[in-house]
Amino acid sequence: MALSRAAALFSKARGLRRFFFFSAILLLCLPSLSWAGAGHSLESLVENGGILLTRGGATLYAHNQDRPFIPASVLKIGTALAAIELLGREYRFTTRFYYNPDHDLYIRGLADPLLISEEVARIVAVLRSRGLTSLRNIVVDETGCRLENKTEGATSTLNPYDAQNGCLAVNFNTIHLVKGKDGSVHSAEEQTPTLPLMHELARGLPPGTHRLNATAGGDRSLRLVGELFAAMCKEQGVTMRGRIIPAPVPEGLKLFYEHTSSRSLDEVLAGLLKYSNNFIANQLFLAMAAKQYGWPATWDKGQRAVTSFYRNELGLSEKDIVVSEGSGLSRENRLTPKALIAILAAFKPYAGLLPAQDGVLLKSGTMTGIYAYAGYFPAGDRLDSFVVILNQRENNRDRVLALLRALHEGGRAGKD
Repeated sequence: MALSRAAALFSKARGLRRFFFFSAILLLCLPSLSWAGAGHSLESLVENGGILLTRGGATLYAHNQDRPFIPASVLKIGTALAAIELLGREYRFTTRFYYNPDHDLYIRGLADPLLISEEVARIVAVLRSRGLTSLRNIVVDETGCRLENKTEGATSTLNPYDAQNGCLAVNFNTIHLVKGKDGSVHSAEEQTPTLPLMHELARGLPPGTHRLNATAGGDRSLRLVGELFAAMCKEQGVTMRGRIIPAPVPEGLKLFYEHTSSRSLDEVLAGLLKYSNNFIANQLFLAMAAKQYGWPATWDKGQRAVTSFYRNELGLSEKDIVVSEGSGLSRENRLTPKALIAILAAFKPYAGLLPAQDGVLLKSGTMTGIYAYAGYFPAGDRLDSFVVILNQRENNRDRVLALLRALHEGGRAGKD
């Protein structure tokens, strides 16, 4: 009797042990099952694209990480990193001014992307303090750049994001105006005077507020520079009786004033990444060209400078990244998710320059058929990089990002 009870208890205990054993196995498998489901869900959202997620320095999820894709504006992270390393954190753009005995003011641009109205007002105040009281002509010189082709990827629309680059440009080569119902035209910005060019560009526009590409339908960028400086001079009591003339600074003319931008490189980069400004990105591209290979800056020099940085400093080959320009506008740019993870790893000390969105440091990239995200998931004192690049019709990047965030929060940490 005792033996049979013992046998029964042993049998029951053995059954319980089996139950607990298989339960433990099932619990151990559940994370794998959930990961498999998540992976399947992610891949179902990606018709043509690549994904890479890291945690603690280890790869948590990867899909097509070695395939090159068109990156759109997430390329700007790489442009920002290259600018920090090639130009230096202390770099500030300059613009040179010359003044001859005939009272002609020469302006020679060196690719400053933030030569905006407020900066022009500061410059004119300094010129006036140095004795500038009257002008004959304003001569605008953009020979610091030699750009045989237009900014690749930009078109000839009036949209401001299509503004062409050059060594001398104000207000991002755009014009912001208001056209009234009565046909009146005035500047849409308190800091910018109403310019003759605004009246010209407003013809045919409906009433309302418009920001226009000044380089569309014929490049008016140098005229815009001259008109803005002339208007600012007039506001500050400097008279002008002549014309605006595009021409190079004559050899041997003595420098009157070299203006150093009031904006630090960090401020330039913060604006670049927050507003995804294509114009700023490619002005930086040209500045890096000149820093590495001298003025005049060219697109080819920019490509060589940035490509050499990726090769020599990050170890990225032509299979990893191909750069045509710095903004991501060109569909000739190519980038693998793995290459962008390497860029993000190097960019971590400057991650604060990226805009925050719902607790994530994030840069987006959008063009027709191109939808990308890249940035960092904060994890305590650590930043974990992620990349989503979709080259497809369906824009599923938000759903992909949500799944990646869930995987990141539930995943096992790798090594720091």
